[in-house]
Amino acid sequence: MKTLNDFNFKDKKVLIRVDFNVPQDKDLKVTDTTRIESAKPTILKVLEDGGSVILMTHLGRPKGKKVGEMSLKHIADKVSDVIGVVVEVADDVVGEDAKEKAKNLKPGGVLMLENLRFREEEEQGEENFAKQLAELGDFYINDAFGTAHREHASTAVIAKYFKDKCFGYLMQKELEAIDKVLKNSDSPVTAILGGAKVSSKITVIDNILPAVDNLIIGGGMAYTFIKAQGGNIGNSIVEEDKTDLALKILKKAEEENVKVYLPIDIVVADDFNNGADSKVVKSNEIPDGWQGLDVGPETLEKLSKVIEESKTILWNGPVGVFEFENFAKGTKAIADAIENATKNGAFSLVGGGDSVAAVKQFNYEDKVSYVSTGGGAMLESLEGKKLPGVAAMEN
Repeated sequence: MKTLNDFNFKDKKVLIRVDFNVPQDKDLKVTDTTRIESAKPTILKVLEDGGSVILMTHLGRPKGKKVGEMSLKHIADKVSDVIGVVVEVADDVVGEDAKEKAKNLKPGGVLMLENLRFREEEEQGEENFAKQLAELGDFYINDAFGTAHREHASTAVIAKYFKDKCFGYLMQKELEAIDKVLKNSDSPVTAILGGAKVSSKITVIDNILPAVDNLIIGGGMAYTFIKAQGGNIGNSIVEEDKTDLALKILKKAEEENVKVYLPIDIVVADDFNNGADSKVVKSNEIPDGWQGLDVGPETLEKLSKVIEESKTILWNGPVGVFEFENFAKGTKAIADAIENATKNGAFSLVGGGDSVAAVKQFNYEDKVSYVSTGGGAMLESLEGKKLPGVAAMEN
């Protein structure tokens, strides 16, 4: 498929689907500009070529209704600041005002259509709505990886109305990063999967096992595996109905020659809060009334060595309750080991809401190879699913 660099956008009106679903405070001010900054290179390429840009995004979940506080007019100033060009906002998504403003857009100008999800046709993937959007411009770029797993009008339907279309720089980087882990990786490949539930990661584990050499299981879901093997886990989080599944995963890993690493020791607490009493115990000997909130020092020593010897690393999910300072040591140590491996030439991909939050909290964003912006989309890619927003561009 052609990339952004294969095109010149002089005098073209370019519709760009971005993901500006940004966090805001109670005064509706944007608190994190990462998603806007991620789309900036794509926007600037079009403008620098002498084209104009029509941005499409959603914000929040208005469910097809016009909700005042979810208007893109509240984020327009911040978008203007980040990209360095004044951004005008249309009063609607499609309709007379949007048409008029798009028609009058001059080269170098940026127009942002109103919140896509103010129209229920967006989430319904409605053909006529997608066609109306398409009529506003003469080239389509999808740079919204975070919504590529949705069959929405602006991501999966609109592409069919354009002969000329391509992915933006962000989308291209996301797809290349996942491809590098699953298909073009250097061995040894290590996947670190954390989070609370085995059930939410089972298809990911299933799909990545043939591609990895080491599988590190941490976070809340580790206790389901430990219990499945007959260990005592005290009051730790567990999916009682998934213990058989955990054993099946371990058996499949063995068949695929994948080395699985579960915690050897655990930092346990007598309550779920930062100030709780804590101690280190063997991972299969957690006393009643105590719960595991982080991995212990012996585990960290072993895992750090495995990670530092890896050439390709995927990290999805923390290994402890990193939001509590007293139980963040394990997750921070994993980040340290990934940083060291990356310095030594490994490719490291971090994705999924909580691990991205951890990387930001510990200021490791520039110390790993790539931090994915698309939580659900990345998970579905790792599960081996073809994302609707990607498939639409390839047809």
